[in-house]
Amino acid sequence: MRDPWNLSLPAHPANYTVADRPASHPVRYVVIHLTEETFADTTRIFQDPASRVSAHYLVASATGEVARLVAEKDIAWHAGNWEYNTHSIGIEHEGWPARPEFLTDALYRASARLTAAVCARHGIPADREHVIGHSEVPGATHTDPGPHWDWNRYLRLVTLCRRTGG
Repeated sequence: MRDPWNLSLPAHPANYTVADRPASHPVRYVVIHLTEETFADTTRIFQDPASRVSAHYLVASATGEVARLVAEKDIAWHAGNWEYNTHSIGIEHEGWPARPEFLTDALYRASARLTAAVCARHGIPADREHVIGHSEVPGATHTDPGPHWDWNRYLRLVTLCRRTGG
Protein backbone atom coordinates (compact mmCIF):
# COMPACT_ATOMS: atom_id res chain seq x y z
CA MET A 1 0.00 0.00 0.00
CA ARG A 2 1.53 3.31 -1.02
CA ASP A 3 1.70 6.25 1.37
CA PRO A 4 -1.60 8.12 1.02
CA TRP A 5 -0.21 11.54 1.88
CA ASN A 6 0.60 13.98 -0.86
CA LEU A 7 1.96 16.99 1.02
CA SER A 8 4.94 17.32 3.30
CA LEU A 9 4.46 20.26 5.66
CA PRO A 10 6.99 19.52 8.40
CA ALA A 11 6.25 20.55 11.96
CA HIS A 12 8.97 22.56 13.66
CA PRO A 13 11.53 20.23 15.31
CA ALA A 14 10.84 21.93 18.67
CA ASN A 15 7.33 20.41 18.55
CA TYR A 16 8.13 16.68 18.53
CA THR A 17 10.71 14.20 19.80
CA VAL A 18 13.16 12.59 17.40
CA ALA A 19 13.02 8.83 17.90
CA ASP A 20 13.60 5.50 16.20
CA ARG A 21 10.15 3.96 16.22
CA PRO A 22 9.12 1.23 16.12
CA ALA A 23 12.47 -0.04 17.46
CA SER A 24 12.44 2.38 20.41
CA HIS A 25 8.68 2.42 21.00
CA PRO A 26 6.27 0.01 19.26
CA VAL A 27 3.33 1.78 17.67
CA ARG A 28 0.07 0.34 19.07
CA TYR A 29 -2.59 2.99 18.42
CA VAL A 30 -3.90 5.51 15.95
CA VAL A 31 -5.37 8.57 17.69
CA ILE A 32 -8.05 10.48 15.78
CA HIS A 33 -8.30 14.24 16.36
CA LEU A 34 -10.29 17.21 15.07
CA THR A 35 -8.18 20.35 14.84
CA GLU A 36 -10.71 23.01 15.87
CA GLU A 37 -8.77 25.11 13.35
CA THR A 38 -8.54 25.35 9.58
CA PHE A 39 -6.02 23.26 7.67
CA ALA A 40 -3.81 26.31 7.06
CA ASP A 41 -3.97 27.50 10.68
CA THR A 42 -3.18 24.01 11.98
CA THR A 43 -0.13 23.85 9.74
CA ARG A 44 1.03 27.25 11.02
CA ILE A 45 0.55 26.16 14.64
CA PHE A 46 2.62 23.00 14.13
CA GLN A 47 5.34 25.01 12.38
CA ASP A 48 5.52 27.56 15.23
CA PRO A 49 8.33 26.49 17.61
CA ALA A 50 6.50 28.04 20.56
CA SER A 51 3.36 25.90 20.15
CA ARG A 52 4.80 22.67 21.63
CA VAL A 53 2.25 20.54 19.75
CA SER A 54 2.18 18.42 16.60
CA ALA A 55 0.64 15.39 14.92
CA HIS A 56 1.94 12.99 12.32
CA TYR A 57 -0.71 13.78 9.72
CA LEU A 58 -3.36 16.35 8.87
CA VAL A 59 -6.40 15.68 6.64
CA ALA A 60 -8.23 18.50 4.82
CA SER A 61 -12.01 18.55 5.09
CA ALA A 62 -13.09 19.63 1.61
CA THR A 63 -10.51 17.82 -0.51
CA GLY A 64 -9.23 14.96 1.66
CA GLU A 65 -5.69 16.15 0.99
CA VAL A 66 -3.27 14.56 3.48
CA ALA A 67 -0.15 16.26 4.79
CA ARG A 68 2.63 14.54 6.69
CA LEU A 69 3.85 16.78 9.50
CA VAL A 70 6.00 14.44 11.59
CA ALA A 71 7.67 11.24 10.39
CA GLU A 72 6.18 8.09 11.91
CA LYS A 73 9.57 7.16 13.38
CA ASP A 74 9.38 10.30 15.54
CA ILE A 75 7.08 11.04 18.48
CA ALA A 76 4.48 13.73 17.79
CA TRP A 77 3.04 15.64 20.75
CA HIS A 78 -0.67 15.19 20.12
CA ALA A 79 -2.32 13.03 22.78
CA GLY A 80 -1.59 14.97 25.97
CA ASN A 81 -0.27 11.72 27.44
CA TRP A 82 3.40 10.82 26.99
CA GLU A 83 2.79 7.04 27.05
CA TYR A 84 0.21 7.38 24.26
CA ASN A 85 2.37 9.83 22.31
CA THR A 86 5.23 7.33 22.30
CA HIS A 87 3.04 4.44 21.15
CA SER A 88 0.67 6.10 18.67
CA ILE A 89 0.31 7.87 15.36
CA GLY A 90 -1.73 11.08 15.61
CA ILE A 91 -4.03 12.04 12.75
CA GLU A 92 -5.58 15.52 12.87
CA HIS A 93 -8.65 16.29 10.76
CA GLU A 94 -9.69 19.78 9.77
CA GLY A 95 -12.90 20.52 11.61
CA TRP A 96 -14.71 21.12 14.87
CA PRO A 97 -16.55 18.56 17.06
CA ALA A 98 -19.77 20.65 16.99
CA ARG A 99 -19.70 21.25 13.21
CA PRO A 100 -20.49 18.01 11.35
CA GLU A 101 -20.38 19.72 7.95
CA PHE A 102 -16.57 19.40 8.13
CA LEU A 103 -16.84 15.58 8.27
CA THR A 104 -16.99 15.15 4.50
CA ASP A 105 -16.84 11.99 2.42
CA ALA A 106 -13.45 13.14 1.10
CA LEU A 107 -12.12 13.51 4.66
CA TYR A 108 -13.39 10.09 5.80
CA ARG A 109 -12.09 8.29 2.71
CA ALA A 110 -8.64 9.89 2.75
CA SER A 111 -8.28 9.37 6.48
CA ALA A 112 -9.39 5.73 6.20
CA ARG A 113 -6.74 5.10 3.50
CA LEU A 114 -4.16 6.69 5.76
CA THR A 115 -5.22 4.76 8.87
CA ALA A 116 -5.31 1.49 6.89
CA ALA A 117 -1.73 2.13 5.72
CA VAL A 118 -0.55 3.02 9.24
CA CYS A 119 -2.23 -0.06 10.72
CA ALA A 120 -0.71 -2.31 8.03
CA ARG A 121 2.78 -0.84 8.52
CA HIS A 122 2.73 -1.24 12.28
CA GLY A 123 0.60 -4.39 12.65
CA ILE A 124 -2.14 -2.46 14.47
CA PRO A 125 -5.60 -4.07 14.51
CA ALA A 126 -8.13 -1.79 12.80
CA ASP A 127 -10.62 -1.84 15.67
CA ARG A 128 -11.96 0.52 18.33
CA GLU A 129 -9.48 -0.76 20.87
CA HIS A 130 -6.56 0.45 18.75
CA VAL A 131 -8.05 3.26 16.62
CA ILE A 132 -9.25 5.69 19.25
CA GLY A 133 -10.43 9.25 19.64
CA HIS A 134 -8.39 11.89 21.42
CA SER A 135 -11.12 11.98 24.07
CA GLU A 136 -10.38 8.31 24.84
CA VAL A 137 -6.73 8.83 25.75
CA PRO A 138 -6.31 8.41 29.52
CA GLY A 139 -6.29 11.84 31.18
CA ALA A 140 -7.64 13.55 28.05
CA THR A 141 -9.04 17.04 28.44
CA HIS A 142 -10.26 17.19 24.82
CA THR A 143 -13.59 16.01 23.43
CA ASP A 144 -12.53 15.34 19.84
CA PRO A 145 -13.40 13.84 17.51
CA GLY A 146 -16.78 14.40 19.12
CA PRO A 147 -20.33 13.07 18.81
CA HIS A 148 -20.63 13.50 15.03
CA TRP A 149 -17.63 11.31 14.15
CA ASP A 150 -19.09 8.16 12.58
CA TRP A 151 -16.92 5.39 14.02
CA ASN A 152 -18.86 2.58 12.31
CA ARG A 153 -18.51 4.18 8.88
CA TYR A 154 -14.88 5.05 9.49
CA LEU A 155 -13.81 1.56 10.56
CA ARG A 156 -15.76 0.00 7.66
CA LEU A 157 -13.76 2.25 5.30
CA VAL A 158 -10.47 1.42 7.04
CA THR A 159 -11.24 -2.30 6.75
CA LEU A 160 -12.17 -1.93 3.08
CA CYS A 161 -8.94 -0.04 2.38
CA ARG A 162 -6.90 -2.74 4.12
CA ARG A 163 -8.58 -5.46 2.05
CA THR A 164 -8.23 -3.64 -1.26
CA GLY A 165 -4.85 -2.00 -0.65
CA GLY A 166 -6.20 1.52 -0.49
